[in-house]
Amino acid sequence: MTQELLTRDQILQAEDLPSETVEVLEWGGSVIVRGLTGSERGKFQNSILTHNGNKSGIGQVDMKEAEMRLVAYCVVDDKGKRLFTENDIKELGKKSGIALNRITTVAMRLSGFTETDLQDLTENLAETQS
Repeated sequence: MTQELLTRDQILQAEDLPSETVEVLEWGGSVIVRGLTGSERGKFQNSILTHNGNKSGIGQVDMKEAEMRLVAYCVVDDKGKRLFTENDIKELGKKSGIALNRITTVAMRLSGFTETDLQDLTENLAETQS
């Protein structure tokens, strides 16, 4: 079975960001969760690394903010525009952990993250810095 080879224009014009409406009972409604773009994924991964002042310079994943950051990156309006900015992350941290986890689970799936990706991110960083 031979598949058609895509052109540059076809690739750049493809609507390839999956989204899903997620019911958030704790908030009394639903939100649209969109997968990360390649640029957003890299920015998200960099944003959750912390060095915690350690002498080795080896980063660790800051799990306490990772969930809120992913929600901020992936919850969008009906036009696909992000609802939250970096300035909203601390406020999101005050919201229901159950609600945040529900959204994060969908955001991770839509963005192609596996359960071990955050752990792998830390391990890979340690290897490149040693």
